[in-house]
Amino acid sequence: MKLTAEKALELIENFRNKMKDTGWIDHCICVGNSAGRIAESLKLDVDKAKTLGYIHDIGKGIGEFKNHVMNGYKYIKELGYDDEYANICLTHSYLNNDVNCTAGGFPKDIPFRTEFIKTHEYTIYEKIINLCDLMCKAKVMTLEKRLIDLIVRKGVYENTVYHIKEAQKLKKEFDEILGFNVYELFPDILEN
Repeated sequence: MKLTAEKALELIENFRNKMKDTGWIDHCICVGNSAGRIAESLKLDVDKAKTLGYIHDIGKGIGEFKNHVMNGYKYIKELGYDDEYANICLTHSYLNNDVNCTAGGFPKDIPFRTEFIKTHEYTIYEKIINLCDLMCKAKVMTLEKRLIDLIVRKGVYENTVYHIKEAQKLKKEFDEILGFNVYELFPDILEN
């Protein structure tokens, strides 16, 4: 079943009055809107990019934040949406098909997740969400500022430098695909 940006936004907004910490919802909205801008510049499906951005962290509305990747994947599957929507819940946190290329240290091993990330071929949309996830809190910001935010909140781990280098490579990849610095799509970056 297909999911639209409008329905995805409704799904995450349904959690707003049920939780104390809803910063993740504003983050998801920023990721979706930012993904839409990049998709538009690349002449891709803007609604699809926004949809994936809106739901990438939906698992944070279900159970513990630390389990949000698997919780989101299962939740979207249970709702009957197509695999690409559930998959974004898994792929958004891990760069380079490597579960160890993530912020916040090495994740607890979940064999299904590890194998999925290792063997799944990331779509351009998943890579856009990877990048936007690393450029957004409630507002879009530079990758570097967001990475510092993650380090301050989550700490420095053995894989932190690896994650930072790969995040910078991802941004450079999009700069090359676009033919200009991706930040040029976001004049609001200058405001923050």
